[in-house]
Amino acid sequence: MGAPTFAWADASEAKRPKVTATKAQKPTKATIANLFTEWNAALATGDPNVVADRYANDAVLLPTVSNQVRTNRAQIVDYFVHFLEKKPHGEIKQSYINILDENSAIDTGVYVFTLAATGQQVEARYTYVYELRNGEWKIVNHHSSAMPEG
Repeated sequence: MGAPTFAWADASEAKRPKVTATKAQKPTKATIANLFTEWNAALATGDPNVVADRYANDAVLLPTVSNQVRTNRAQIVDYFVHFLEKKPHGEIKQSYINILDENSAIDTGVYVFTLAATGQQVEARYTYVYELRNGEWKIVNHHSSAMPEG
């Protein structure tokens, strides 16, 4: 005797949604530009941990007002402890966004920080490298350097 067949098995197969592989879509330039807005909002909290949350655990930060390369969360938090004392607010003057693929992008350009604690303005060149990790955009590399004199 052969194996029994069940009519309901075929019917339930037809009712199951078909899973198809779809290629992930690249982010838009607006999506990447908004990451700076979110980072700037993190600065406004005054909490260095909130700012550090924007960075991947293995991120590298080459900050504007420090000679120390920051290569882990504790070092990044330490930088922002001191930077946030100046009450910074950033504004992008020029931005060039390059979408590399669905999981990575680069934003590079010029920004200016107003330091409310002193009234000083610092203009700097920047590069942010972003990666989508576990559904969240994280900064994996952030380089910022003051504009040269002249």
